Amino acid sequence: MSFVDKVALVTGASSGIGAATAILFAKEGACVALVGRNEVKLKNVLEQCEKYSKKHLLIIADISNDDDVINVVKKTIDSFGKLDVLVNNAGICRFTSILDENLMAVYDETLNTNLRAHVHITNLAAPHLIKTKGSIVNISSTAGSSISMSSRTLPYFISKAALDQFSRGVALELAQYGVRVNTISPGPVKTDIFENANAPVTVDSFKHMTALDRVAEPEEIAELILYLSSDKAKSITGSNYVSDNGYLLKH
Repeated sequence: MSFVDKVALVTGASSGIGAATAILFAKEGACVALVGRNEVKLKNVLEQCEKYSKKHLLIIADISNDDDVINVVKKTIDSFGKLDVLVNNAGICRFTSILDENLMAVYDETLNTNLRAHVHITNLAAPHLIKTKGSIVNISSTAGSSISMSSRTLPYFISKAALDQFSRGVALELAQYGVRVNTISPGPVKTDIFENANAPVTVDSFKHMTALDRVAEPEEIAELILYLSSDKAKSITGSNYVSDNGYLLKH
């Protein structure tokens, strides 16, 4: 899959799935706008992208902030003149309970990052993607469709279920312009999402919950993102690809 002369914008690019995706896009010849909050980690990913070319853009931003989102899209277009692929990957997981006093603060933080930010950046990027007949890939989770739910992560499950519905609606609207929109729902993946949440669990604790008894590597999801962004998937839109090692089979 060649992305030579293509421009990809990847949020949450400082680690995990986003980092693996940015590096893979760079390897395939794309110009990549890497977006993240952690400057140190983001610069490390940029260095790995620059092993393939020097034509990438680092943007330090918190996508839950409206001004930052506006700046992300503006900087990308100002730097590259166009946009071919938008990967809405950034996400957080926070632990709370319906009985917690801080529930609404956790809910707002989670939804602002996992849903509202994606709606906002898609709204701003869509006119540019229409010009290139580009593609959007939204990174959801098996949490969006699993019947097994933890009350401690209720805001996270809500955000991913809503993102799934948003993706289908946008896919239907943008299809008339030749823009494809798809979703990927990973199961357990080796990222730092739980570490960042100071969670009482680790991703490895989910291994036995999958049918294949394994946790995925970020590169596995990145490969799927590139496929859905490429011309090889030109007939695919409005789909939700599950890559979970059989997690949903057991939940």
